[in-house]
Amino acid sequence: MTKNPSTLYRGGVLFCPAEPSATALLVRDGRIAWLGADADAPVADRVVELGGALVTPAFVDAHVHVSDTGLVLSGLDLSGVRSAGELLDAVAAFAAGLPGDAVVLGHGWDESTWSVPQPPGVAELDRAAGGRRVYLSQASIHSALVSSALVAGCPEAVAAPGYDGSGWLRRDAHHVVRAAARASVTRAQRVAAQRVALARAAALGIAAVHECGGPEISDEEDFTGLLALSGAGVPEVYGFWGELGGAARARELGAVGAGGDLFADGALGSRTAHLSQGYADGDGCGHGYLSAEQVRDHLLDCAAHGLQGGFHAIGDAAISTVLAGFAGAAQRLGVERVRAARHRVEHAELMDRRLIAGFVEYGVVASMQPAFDRLWGGAGRMYEARLGLARSLGSNPMGAMHAVGVALAFGSDSPVTPLDPWGAVRAAVAHHNPVQRMSVRAAFAAHTRGGWRAVRRDSAGVLALGAPATFAVWSTPAGLERGLPVLQAPDPELRGVDDPTPLPVCRATVLRGEVIYEQGMQGA
Repeated sequence: MTKNPSTLYRGGVLFCPAEPSATALLVRDGRIAWLGADADAPVADRVVELGGALVTPAFVDAHVHVSDTGLVLSGLDLSGVRSAGELLDAVAAFAAGLPGDAVVLGHGWDESTWSVPQPPGVAELDRAAGGRRVYLSQASIHSALVSSALVAGCPEAVAAPGYDGSGWLRRDAHHVVRAAARASVTRAQRVAAQRVALARAAALGIAAVHECGGPEISDEEDFTGLLALSGAGVPEVYGFWGELGGAARARELGAVGAGGDLFADGALGSRTAHLSQGYADGDGCGHGYLSAEQVRDHLLDCAAHGLQGGFHAIGDAAISTVLAGFAGAAQRLGVERVRAARHRVEHAELMDRRLIAGFVEYGVVASMQPAFDRLWGGAGRMYEARLGLARSLGSNPMGAMHAVGVALAFGSDSPVTPLDPWGAVRAAVAHHNPVQRMSVRAAFAAHTRGGWRAVRRDSAGVLALGAPATFAVWSTPAGLERGLPVLQAPDPELRGVDDPTPLPVCRATVLRGEVIYEQGMQGA
């Protein structure tokens, strides 16, 4: 019987608090078999010279949409446009290279970053696209600009809530046109997009992602096809299927949880997040899509099938509804059984002390995206426009949640924000509200071990004897501080969104002993 070859990684700096002097590690059978100094290293079948590079646990992105991410990476990325005119120019240039019957798919425009925050009308979009079907999702993915040709192909959108003759659709109308746009993507295109996205994740030191799918986000073929790719030379994929009362179906599909983007509300960018007080720049308080009773029954369904549950909830009114459902489930099951399930809430952007206390009481994992604050927090940005400055400074309170023991798992919600794990860590460290800032170590833990714990893989996310050999190797141009990279400029005036401090560069990503990304490493 042939034994699996072992690999010794030596000559590095290991982020390993239990073995602070370790400079080498041995990988055998997918696990860490030895840690220590180079001079004491055992014999191995293969040796990799680290050349002083930093070795840390690999990242986990706890909220992604893999197919959409791949389509953006290989398609029309509108995140850089800063006016309606620039958007139309980008659409025209992209459409010119497509067959006449192809759908123009784009993502990432964010009118809150424009000097005139008004997107183009449907007639302008029709002209730019040469009459093609067009679907351009806003950065939040909860609304989209669409052409008249796309609406003509799904006339039921006109009668659905959220329809607008301008071509900017929200709510149910958006779901209708989104489904039509996605139907235009072939299976082969989806698989190619998934591979592009997973390869990009691996190149950033990400060894696992949590895919948030569901009938309103993707389809079953897309979801199961993605899960089939998991770990086959790419990061592992842990799927969450967001269908109300769909725990049995989630289990059949291979999901680890019946949650993720199971919508309790919408998004702040589209003014569909459900708030307890009205929007500062619009009418109403957004929209709640679930009742407390529906939340309760969904959690009971999850308990019956032994699955994690979870909900997308951004506004404080939506989160309050979700927690009322948790209370109802706890009355039936007992608080400890609810806590043991590690149910999740995605985003959790508007929280107060009462809501944070509810997360603590029911053991809710907060799957959060620090880049949301980086892009939209602070004075003069989207949160202030939607909420007013005082409320906006209370958004994304990850520091307060961490301080009282809420379990955090960081991610990107890609393609809402790009895959960028070190950027997310820095965003948590440099939160616009100083009260909510975290240490580098705490933020890094939320983006590594926190992601593994959120899928109940508690032994992963650390460099320790017997732990899975899942780690990343980094060049650290700005140096180290307490074993982790320096992420902020020494001058406080340079810190924040535009901090010029260079972030670490991934040289290798290893998943359970298998190299899934490598650039410039030396092996023998």
